[in-house]
Amino acid sequence: MAAVTSAGRGPVPREGDGEGVLLVVEDEPTLRELLAASLRFVGFRVVSVATGEEALSAVAAERPDLVVLDVMLPGLDGFDVVRRLRGAADSRAAEQVPVVFLTARDDPEDTVNGLGIGADDYVTKPFRLEELIARIRSILRRTRGGPAGGVLTVADLTLDPATHRVTRAGAPVDLSPTEFKLLRYLMEHADRTLSKARILEDVWHYDFDGDPSIVESYISYLRRKVECVEPKLIHTVRGIGYVLRSPRS
Repeated sequence: MAAVTSAGRGPVPREGDGEGVLLVVEDEPTLRELLAASLRFVGFRVVSVATGEEALSAVAAERPDLVVLDVMLPGLDGFDVVRRLRGAADSRAAEQVPVVFLTARDDPEDTVNGLGIGADDYVTKPFRLEELIARIRSILRRTRGGPAGGVLTVADLTLDPATHRVTRAGAPVDLSPTEFKLLRYLMEHADRTLSKARILEDVWHYDFDGDPSIVESYISYLRRKVECVEPKLIHTVRGIGYVLRSPRS
């Protein structure tokens, strides 16, 4: 099996304990054990399971900070697991838990579909452990966030960092953790044109070459949820990036 590679620099350095709780869902035993051991080595507490049904039970029982989820699982596959998590109206923690897909399928349509149903990132096999760990830490940084700050308002769009509540024209807007982080960033920089590269760096915090298409995908998701009423607030600046603009600007 060659699903995981390294950069040839020896073990990934330890950064201390207590980085968070991860749920690893992978039906191939050798890869599951390797991932769990590697993630524990760099400081995470890891729970590992082999099926989609076990994953749903583990999310409810363990309340992980992030799920590393294989797409091609027997029975309930990874896409179905995320659909059920995102539809878990009776459990806010399950609905918002970040998810990183692992898959041998590298079709761009699969990536778009995976992100579209609420995953936060999509890693194709074979992959480097260093890169997967960097992506996990990046997602945890942006979903945990820093100090809450005050309520942000642009036109009739409001975002409360303390409660993670978003409304548009008084109606609640349900966002995934990454969508919330991106919208907060746009609102904090309202009326300023932001390049895709800057958004990728500031929101995703990638320490390696990121794919600008992920920005395009998440802007599209935000527009579907936030711009269901007029006026439109998120604008494309051709050849540069995006701006969230108040109608009076």
